[in-house]
Amino acid sequence: MESNKNSSYYEDTNKPKVITKKDLNKMAFRSFFLQASFNYERMQACGWLYGMVPALKKIHTNEKDLSKSMKMHMEFFNVHPFLVTFVQGIVTAMEENKEDQDTIRGIKIALMGPLGGIGDALFWFTLLPISASIGASLALEGSILGPIIFLLLFNSVHLILRFSLIHYSYRMGVNAIDKLQAGTKYVTKGSLILGLTVIGGLIASYVRLSIPYIIDTGKTKIAIQTDVIDKVMPNLLPLIFTLFMFYLLKKGKTPITLIMITLAIGLLGSLTGIL
Repeated sequence: MESNKNSSYYEDTNKPKVITKKDLNKMAFRSFFLQASFNYERMQACGWLYGMVPALKKIHTNEKDLSKSMKMHMEFFNVHPFLVTFVQGIVTAMEENKEDQDTIRGIKIALMGPLGGIGDALFWFTLLPISASIGASLALEGSILGPIIFLLLFNSVHLILRFSLIHYSYRMGVNAIDKLQAGTKYVTKGSLILGLTVIGGLIASYVRLSIPYIIDTGKTKIAIQTDVIDKVMPNLLPLIFTLFMFYLLKKGKTPITLIMITLAIGLLGSLTGIL
């Protein structure tokens, strides 16, 4: 039992502060390649180790310790790619402090889930729809700035976070985890609310679906769309159509299938005069 316990500790217990801002920036740059060697056995492990190597080589001058650390960091790892530098900073601080490997491994595992949830809510459900809607609205007006604005908005936030988080988490060490846990619920909930609000606005603005059919009773004419449907709820048909598409996605239908269904509905509605 004693030998198993000692196997998670490093031989060299000296704790010099050797990591510089330049090293952290280099690691942040390497984090762009996190998924370059993605596989279904260890997920992002190869890319994770590639990003950690500059720090590990400076921290572990003992070859056995370096080998042990690199072997441990080749274990299964999977986190949101835009927030991986948060984990890099904490783990680097722990490695520099020569914490035992079981503790470092536990921290890595504990951070995977929360950062995945925060990353999805922050980037895919909030930042991407907002920046894409701004870019798309400019593009629809014929402006060449549409895709440029989209790329600038999305990537500026992404890059600032990627490079600033590693410095923040390295300074804070494991204390950064407490702040993460305290704010996770609020960040995720706020991001989801904002993202859903933006999606709702996009549905009303860009999903075009109406029934131009007019009922002529002789004495009066009733426009189905403006006199009936819009009185119940404006943009009701775009909402129903979007929810229908979402339902099909949940049922496992592919985007190509959804596009074909949309084309079929549009052609059928145009030929019959219903839509």
